Amino acid sequence: MAYNSTTGPHHHHPTTPASHSHGRGMDNMMMHMTFYFGFKNVELLFSGLVINTAGEMAGAFVAVFLLAMFYEGLKIARESLLRKSQVSIRYNSMPVPGPNGTILMETHKTVGQQMLSFPHLLQTVLHIVQVVISYFLMLIFMTYNGYLCIAVAAGAGTGYFLFSWKKAVVVDITEHCH
Repeated sequence: MAYNSTTGPHHHHPTTPASHSHGRGMDNMMMHMTFYFGFKNVELLFSGLVINTAGEMAGAFVAVFLLAMFYEGLKIARESLLRKSQVSIRYNSMPVPGPNGTILMETHKTVGQQMLSFPHLLQTVLHIVQVVISYFLMLIFMTYNGYLCIAVAAGAGTGYFLFSWKKAVVVDITEHCH
C-alpha cells in the first residue's frame, strides 16, 4: 500500500487485469471509505467527470455549493406553490371536551388539490427534480472528499438561510396544549 499526501492511501495490484477493476475503468481510481482532503483523481458523479487540479476542485466546490443552495430553494418554492394551488376548502367542526365537563366545538380548515390539474403536474415534475438533486448531493457527499462534503453542507445551510425565512408557520391560537 502506497500513500500520497494529495490523494491518500492507494492499493496497487500490478497483476490485476483492467477487466477486474470492479467497473471503475481506470486502475488508479479507487473509492475512499474515509474522509480525505485531496483533488487528484476525484470522480464526481460520472466516470468522465474527474477532478485533477486545485482549480477544478474550486470549480466543483462552487458548482456543488450552488446545487445544494438550489435544492433548498426548490424545497421552499414547492411549499409555496402548493399553498397557492390548494383548492376545495372545507370546514369541519368537531366536539372536544372543555373545562368542567363542558363540550367545545373546534373548527378545522381542510384544503386539497385536484389530481388532474396543472399545479399538481408541476408539483410532480418539481418533486422528481428535487429527488434527483437530493440523490446527486448524497452521492457527492459519499465521495468522502472533505472539500465536496463541505460544499454540500455549506450550500444547504446557505440555501436554508436565504430561502426558509419566508416559510409560513401556522400557529393555532385555539391550541391549549402549549
